[in-house]
Amino acid sequence: MSENLGMVSKITQKRISELLKQDKRIDGRGLNDYRELKVEAGLIERAAGSALVTLGKTKVMVGVKIETGTPYPDTPDNGVLTVNVELVPLASPKFEPGPPKEDAIELARVVDRGIRESQALDLKKLCIVSGKKVFIIFVDIYALDFDGNLFDASTLASIAALKNAKMKDYVIKKDGELEYKANDISLPLQNYPVAISTAKIDDKLVVDPSLGEEIAADAAITVAIGKKGNICAIQKRKVGTFSVDEIIQIINLSKQKAKEIGAMFLKG
Repeated sequence: MSENLGMVSKITQKRISELLKQDKRIDGRGLNDYRELKVEAGLIERAAGSALVTLGKTKVMVGVKIETGTPYPDTPDNGVLTVNVELVPLASPKFEPGPPKEDAIELARVVDRGIRESQALDLKKLCIVSGKKVFIIFVDIYALDFDGNLFDASTLASIAALKNAKMKDYVIKKDGELEYKANDISLPLQNYPVAISTAKIDDKLVVDPSLGEEIAADAAITVAIGKKGNICAIQKRKVGTFSVDEIIQIINLSKQKAKEIGAMFLKG
C-alpha cells in the first residue's frame, strides 16, 4: 500500500525502529507473531457467500456473487473469477470515494493472483456451454477498518467467503439453459491459499506488519502458499531490497504461518 506519513508520526516510526533493534515490536508481539485473528463466515444473508476477517484492528468484509455470462475467448471452457476491492473511506483517512485508486487495484490483483495461480477454484467445473455460457464468480472485498496488512486479511476473507458460498444445484438442458434444483451445492474449491506478508525495517523482518510498520518499512513482500505448502504467488512492494538469505527465510516462515492459519480457519 502507498505511504501516508501523516497517519503515523515520525516519532512513532522512530520508536518502531528503535524497538526492533532489541527484537521488540511496538505492540508487544514477537517478530514472527500475528495479531489476533478472527474469521466469521455467512454474515451477509443476500450474498452467495461472505466472510469477515478481523486482524488486530484491521477488518475486511468479502461478499461473493454468482452470475452466468460468457467466458473469455482464450478460455472457452473455464468459468470466470473477478476480484474487486473497495477501500471504504470510513476505514481510513487515506481512502477517498471515487474510482479505484492504485492501492485498491494492487490489492485486487494480489488477491486475484493468489486465488487464480493456486487454482483454488476449479474453473472448468463452472463451464455450462463451452464458449457460450459459464458461471462468473464475483469476489467483492471491502476494507472496513485499516490498521495495516490488508493483503493477508483480504486473501483469507476471500477464501473463507468462497468456502462459505452456496449456489443452487442444476442440470443443463439441451438448449443450454439451466434447470435449478431445490438443493444447494458448494463452489468447486480445491485449494486454500493463505497470504503471508512480511515487512523489512532496517535489517529486521516482521510478519503481519501493522500500519506503522508498513509505513516505516523499507520493503515488504507477500507470499501466497497453497494447502500443500507450495508457493502460488509472490508480490514485492516498496523500493527496498531483500537478500537471497532473507527471501529463503521469508519463504520458510510463510509456509509455517500459512499452515498454522489454514489449519485454524480453512479446514473442514
